[in-house]
Amino acid sequence: MSDTRSYIDGLAANGRYHFTAEEARAELGGSEVAVRLALGRLARQGLVAHPAHGFYLVIPPEYKRLGCLPADQFIPALMEQLGLGYYAGLLSAAQYHGAAHHRPQEFQVMTESKRRELVCGAVRVSFIVRKRAAEVPIQTLNTPRGVIQVSTVEATAVDLIGYPHHVGGLDNAATVIAELAEQIDPERLVAAARTAPVPWAQRLGFLLELAGAGDKAVALKHHVRETARDNTPLVPALPCDGAARDAGWKLDVNADVEIEA
Repeated sequence: MSDTRSYIDGLAANGRYHFTAEEARAELGGSEVAVRLALGRLARQGLVAHPAHGFYLVIPPEYKRLGCLPADQFIPALMEQLGLGYYAGLLSAAQYHGAAHHRPQEFQVMTESKRRELVCGAVRVSFIVRKRAAEVPIQTLNTPRGVIQVSTVEATAVDLIGYPHHVGGLDNAATVIAELAEQIDPERLVAAARTAPVPWAQRLGFLLELAGAGDKAVALKHHVRETARDNTPLVPALPCDGAARDAGWKLDVNADVEIEA
């Protein structure tokens, strides 16, 4: 069997930092067990990482303490290997758009298929199921190892209100949305809202007005008037008895929201 260290050094020299077990066996020769053992030795030396079945990373010296590549540098290749559509979303996407108020403890990936959390060295990646993920507006951003798909600022705002339990609660979601508001295009916001349940738009529009960005929500309010059949609670898990009603958004305001400055 050829030298495993030379194989990964050659990959890195050519700007490639991921490979599959099958690719390694084809290049190195030897049995499946022998290749796996050789890669295991390199992993113990901190030279490779194994974040998913059959998928390996070459770890350059600057990331040896991390024990992995940063998530955005390998998630695109992993999702391609798995044949799954994806985009970086929620707080991870918000960071790309300049909202750094709440730094996520894990890299958040939206996909239509349920997957377990991934842990690679000090890197954690959570996979969050998003219905109609393939329809969500995305953009591509550069990373040191290529490009990654990220929800647009408008789609990020929609998802933040749809998954408050993944972003630290409604107050945190509202705070991040307020940070993003200046960048939001009203018409693109409606397009993003069409990929999600109507109650998300009702809650999002209310929070944009609360944040003083009502001008960004005018088109969204027209969308709500055309599509929302019923009133919806601001917080679904809380009762609406005695709650104030926002007629414009057909919303029962059953909780106080605090937006951090």
